Amino acid sequence: MNEKHNKKTSKFLSLVLRHQPEVINLNVDEKGWAGVEELKEKSAENNIYFTLEELDEIVETNDKKRFIFNEDKTKIRANQGHSIVVDLALKPQQPPEFLYHGTAENNVNSILEKGIEKRNRQHVHLSSDKDTASKVGMRHGKPILLTIMTGKMHQDGIVFYLSENNVWLTDFVDPEYILIQ
Repeated sequence: MNEKHNKKTSKFLSLVLRHQPEVINLNVDEKGWAGVEELKEKSAENNIYFTLEELDEIVETNDKKRFIFNEDKTKIRANQGHSIVVDLALKPQQPPEFLYHGTAENNVNSILEKGIEKRNRQHVHLSSDKDTASKVGMRHGKPILLTIMTGKMHQDGIVFYLSENNVWLTDFVDPEYILIQ
């Protein structure tokens, strides 16, 4: 599969598995799973074509590990980042002392005033490594790396989850837990 097709298909999968399954009338269950055959058929009806082998390649090679198959590869879902309501059956986890959040420079003042909000997603996303967080921040302008005092947040009773692709998730980050690098 060529890289351009791979990227286009991955973006399409993000749209229908995380945000708008109704675009292709895809059935997504309460845990976020969609049938692979139905996904292929309904995608093809909308002029998006991929084979099971190509889908497997996307799942395996996506740099952010956005997608996962069930054990027999009959179902697929996004690991996190949903704006639709799904129950990923995540269990509370104790985070490391510090995690990182990348954002664009023009968002910093608002974040320092209001905190980091999940907005239209189910959770705020945090990274355990600075490089990944910086890449996320780069998508929207000049990146700024924020250090989040997650150990203190956890100590204060705030719940964290760790997704299948190692993204840390929480509901909100109050400004009092944010440090600018």
